[in-house]
Amino acid sequence: MPPSSVFEATAGGNLRWPGGAGRCVFGRNGAIAASAKREGDGATPIGEWPMRRIYYRPDRLGAPRSRLPVEALNPQSGWCDDPGSSSYNQAIALPFTLSHEKLWRADGLYDVIVALGYNDAPVVAGRGSAIFLHIAAPNWSPTEGCVATDLAALLALAGQAAPGDSLAIVR
Repeated sequence: MPPSSVFEATAGGNLRWPGGAGRCVFGRNGAIAASAKREGDGATPIGEWPMRRIYYRPDRLGAPRSRLPVEALNPQSGWCDDPGSSSYNQAIALPFTLSHEKLWRADGLYDVIVALGYNDAPVVAGRGSAIFLHIAAPNWSPTEGCVATDLAALLALAGQAAPGDSLAIVR
């Protein structure tokens, strides 16, 4: 097995991976220390987070090429962001009565998602959920705490990613 690679996203808007680079944006409140991260704070946690899985919208594009696990989304795909739930910071099936995020979005921002291993081993309630690498809004507006880039860069990065690789979020 080849050695793991560290991909990098900087608060200055640079995204780098082996053999490529692109632009990125962070949360509306910038990058903060992971120890200060809280649910709903709009900040992106600084640190090195494993790339766990890729999700994609099969009605909009084919499965991305990647050595990471790839999973098709469906209209019932969601992610729990309720700190009081035993499903906090995990993929869930909708309908779901507690607070959650819908992954099947009309705006296209989640047509491809790389789920990052932030606050998942172990999950700490309230420390933040759903830190993804996903598609940026057309105007490159800040995210709710994720890292976002354009679709071409995201697909190129996914094509280089493998189990054991991580995304370093730095100032």
